[in-house]
Amino acid sequence: MAEIVNLRQARKRRKRAEKEARAAENRVRFGRSRAARLEAADERARTRRNLDGRKIDPGKSGEGTDG
Repeated sequence: MAEIVNLRQARKRRKRAEKEARAAENRVRFGRSRAARLEAADERARTRRNLDGRKIDPGKSGEGTDG
């Protein structure tokens, strides 16, 4: 005797599997590798440190004092 299959559930299962396959393909096509993400994060941190080190602090500029 054949197994009874709920067609609605089978369609939903097939649709979910297709979506997952499409998502996996998109992750490969458009995603970045872990190394690339880490490199970009390091570059952002390096740039931020560089800019923070060059900030001018208005309170310590020494202007307006008569020496």
